[in-house]
Amino acid sequence: MNRVALLGSTGSIGTQTLQVVRHLRDVVEVVALTAGQNARLLSQQLAEFRPRLYHSLVPEQVDCGDTHLATPEEIATDDRIDTVIVATEGRAGLRPTLAALTHGKRVALANKEVLVMAGNLVREAAQCTGAAIMPIDSEHSAIWQCLNGETTTAEQVLLTASGGPFYDCSNERLSNVTAAEALAHPIWAMGSKITIDSATLMNKGLEVIEAHWLFDVPYEKIQVLIHPECIVHSMVEFIDGSVKAQLSSPDMTLAIQYALTYPERLRALTQPLAWDAVRTLTFLPVDTDRFACLRLARDAGRAGRTYPAVLCGADEEAVDLFLAGAIRLPDIANLVDRALQAHNPADATSLEAIIAADDWARDYVKRHCSSPNNRLADSRGTT
Repeated sequence: MNRVALLGSTGSIGTQTLQVVRHLRDVVEVVALTAGQNARLLSQQLAEFRPRLYHSLVPEQVDCGDTHLATPEEIATDDRIDTVIVATEGRAGLRPTLAALTHGKRVALANKEVLVMAGNLVREAAQCTGAAIMPIDSEHSAIWQCLNGETTTAEQVLLTASGGPFYDCSNERLSNVTAAEALAHPIWAMGSKITIDSATLMNKGLEVIEAHWLFDVPYEKIQVLIHPECIVHSMVEFIDGSVKAQLSSPDMTLAIQYALTYPERLRALTQPLAWDAVRTLTFLPVDTDRFACLRLARDAGRAGRTYPAVLCGADEEAVDLFLAGAIRLPDIANLVDRALQAHNPADATSLEAIIAADDWARDYVKRHCSSPNNRLADSRGTT
């Protein structure tokens, strides 16, 4: 029995994880659930799964029964837990992830910012205790599966991207995209932040940094391709020219289940591919002039230090501004670019330095777009 703690149980990945747990009741037990402010859904989950521990930002609103309140760090280090599933957003996953790894727990990681902001600290913690990090992102799960059993390193990692709803749109069209349009992803059902990141391709930039830390692959050996069908979740090329790919229907539950049952494969919720209906598999290069967020993420990853933390903080604030109607979609990249250029970096050798850089970036973006009626002219302009 794999005894798990699910951090972020009311979010998109969290609710899909609980679908998988229902499917795997004979092999997975929920010991702890954490959530933010969705007290109603968390109360329903506590009543259904009856974990021993829970955490909420609004515990007074949660009907917890006989479940005990604990901090995320206490949950992540509890002796009754084998695997900590980190499905939170943003920097909220940093401390619990490091605590779990320091205590030798398996970590099933869906939170992008954990590795992007603190990849060196996360890898060091895992190496010190021998703890395993199992990716839940479909792209990184695909790479993990392709590398399993191989004795040679990857010559090239090929990350696929849906391209979001606007990959073939003109610059003029991108400038007039509404939040409602950007949230209508053609394939994936995700939370609002990651859906907007998909529209700007920032999510793929973050995944490049994640892949670097997860698989120890140099940035120059990580390529991104637009793949609108979302059937090939990623590929790995080896020195002899062979390419391995992981293909499946676009459904996160397969990657979640693989992390929870590894190294076994069990029948999954994901519908098998209908091969007679797969007509084409399209792969296109990314136009980084129109989708500058991918380039900015690569640059921040290569620069290291606290630049990736600034990337994450600035992007999160800029996405919030876009969703509020304060800026246009291309302005997200403009604000992130300006924050990165203005940043005075520090060594990312402590959580305090990383969080300070994240705070600085959020404040920078707020100060440079303080009014909902402001529009950014360009990456060098003023608000």
